[in-house]
Amino acid sequence: MWRLCALSVCLLALGVIAQNEWQARDAFDEVRRAMDRVNKYNCEIQHVGDLYLPENSVSHIPDIKDVNINPVFPNRTQLLHIHNIALSRAFFWSYILQSRFIRPAINDTYDPGMMYYFLSTVADVSTNKHVNASAVYFSPNMSYSSSYRGFFNKTFPRFAPRTFRADDFNDPIHLERISTLNTFTVRDLGAVPIDTSEDYTSDFYRINEWYKRWLPDKVFERHDIKTTYQIFIRYANNTNETFTFHGPPGADENPGPVNWTRPYFDCGRSNRWLVAAVVPIADIYPRHTGYRHIEYPTYTAVSVVEMDYDRIDINQCPYGLGNKEGGNIFADTARCKKETTECEPLHGWGFRRGGYQCRCRPGYRLPMQMRRPYLGEIVERATSEQYYNGFNCLKIGWVQKMPVQWEKATSPVRNYYLDRYPEYRHAVSGPAALGQSKINVHRTLDFILGMNKNNCREYKHEQLILNGGVEYGAYEFFQNEAKMALRLANFISAFLQVSDPNEVYSGKRVADRPLTEDQMIGETLAIVMGDSRIWSAGTYWERNKFTNRTLFAPYAYKTQLNTRKFSVEDLARLNKSDEVYLNKPWFLTLKQRWLTNFDSLEKFYMKIKIRFNEAGETTMKYERYPNYYRGAQLQHGLWTAPYYDCYGKMPMWKIKCPAPPPYVTTEVF
Repeated sequence: MWRLCALSVCLLALGVIAQNEWQARDAFDEVRRAMDRVNKYNCEIQHVGDLYLPENSVSHIPDIKDVNINPVFPNRTQLLHIHNIALSRAFFWSYILQSRFIRPAINDTYDPGMMYYFLSTVADVSTNKHVNASAVYFSPNMSYSSSYRGFFNKTFPRFAPRTFRADDFNDPIHLERISTLNTFTVRDLGAVPIDTSEDYTSDFYRINEWYKRWLPDKVFERHDIKTTYQIFIRYANNTNETFTFHGPPGADENPGPVNWTRPYFDCGRSNRWLVAAVVPIADIYPRHTGYRHIEYPTYTAVSVVEMDYDRIDINQCPYGLGNKEGGNIFADTARCKKETTECEPLHGWGFRRGGYQCRCRPGYRLPMQMRRPYLGEIVERATSEQYYNGFNCLKIGWVQKMPVQWEKATSPVRNYYLDRYPEYRHAVSGPAALGQSKINVHRTLDFILGMNKNNCREYKHEQLILNGGVEYGAYEFFQNEAKMALRLANFISAFLQVSDPNEVYSGKRVADRPLTEDQMIGETLAIVMGDSRIWSAGTYWERNKFTNRTLFAPYAYKTQLNTRKFSVEDLARLNKSDEVYLNKPWFLTLKQRWLTNFDSLEKFYMKIKIRFNEAGETTMKYERYPNYYRGAQLQHGLWTAPYYDCYGKMPMWKIKCPAPPPYVTTEVF
């Protein structure tokens, strides 16, 4: 009996080997082998070169200079979101670190506390399941804090709040024993011994390419060369102010603001292969000297947002117009038969084979028993006999061609088709074109494209709203923009639920102060500055919910694309019943939905370790129970119908996506 069993095992093994023997080793196998060679047990003794993958192992990386010109591939929308989040965070930290110049000079600091940094990185990760980690790394002795008594104008030796997604399948708080992806490990990576292998600024750290992309900032000639951005602010009391601050490089500069790292193994931290987007954070240094001529703008930190490499799609198709030669190591590894088929990439596949389909070339057709192109996953798993005898397209024999000489339809034929489509015989223009049972596409587009700030005042408000499914597909197309609003809503929810300004700590540690007006203005402004598709964004607070304010609603917007001038207005100054945001339909809808019942909100758990003292030689557990918060998800938002913002700051067709609670909105074109 045992001989029979042994014989069957041998035959099975031979069958598995023979199944793929027709496939030659290619670049995918080499990259997969390099990834499998490194793990959390041996990464510390591996050569530094083995902790990185080739730079061209990630292709079609979003470029800020090309985002508004050419469409982004569907398999790169998540990388674009990583790009936008890192850019938005860099703009916010640059703004808030320099916003102290707006306020009167006092013997104190306006900087956010440590919990603000921690919860901000948590919100970056919790909003999108494709984001694996988010961090802010400061240069040595350049991070100021308001979290310790007597710490005015002093700096941390190192400060680097970082959040990465933890695998919580074995946590006791989850009885189901399944991974929820809603547990986050939060660490202060600056609370380590200096000049050791744990110091992220040291060369011994080995995987700190994200730090060396921009830091330390070495300026050899002029110190005032950092890019400036101008903000026009109008407060609730109708006072105006213009504030200019230094930020990351502009999109028109070379190099641009966003730098990408090679895929690297996150050794000793999340122990996964990651890809990071890195943007510099600017500040005025040194501070509070009393001599402004020796204070200069410099890059003091970097915003780093990382994505799991396994979630990034690869393009196995041959070189072509959308697959430039030399920029993709996986090019031409698809198994499509080039004689009769051509390769087309699919999205949502991640780092594995088969993310493509083999379509018939012009002049060829599928066999009668096939109803769709050959899937790459099936082609990759085929045996040699199946592959060489199948997956072909057949040559088309008789070709039906259109007539060479076009003739105008006769009157009976024309009337016959006009009777079948009365919306073209009795065509109407204007908003009435949208009210027909079957719309005339040409007249509808004439109405939409012909709308401008001059003729929009001729129509009623309800006539400027596009109902009837015009917004079909917008939820997916503008998903990244909705996540920007959701990220701010989640952060405010986390801060209000986790950070207690009345909490008393031992020693010199003090609790974070309540949210300030400048912080909310900066957060709202960063949404518009970080995503070029977003034209305006607002944070709307319920009555008496913001500190020392009855109403508060910072609204940021821009009036032209690719600009360095932005405007912020507190909509609390509007007091007419038809203008106040408390009476807006979308605000009332969300308020009624989330007035009493929060059970459907998601729970996000955090494992936080903060620095033990100001010097930060080591870390300690952040003792607070419960250490979680409830936040909204993407499906909890409310998409409005497209409308023309005739009386707004920038008249154009917009669609609004509010996220609860509090109510943060983004408006996209």
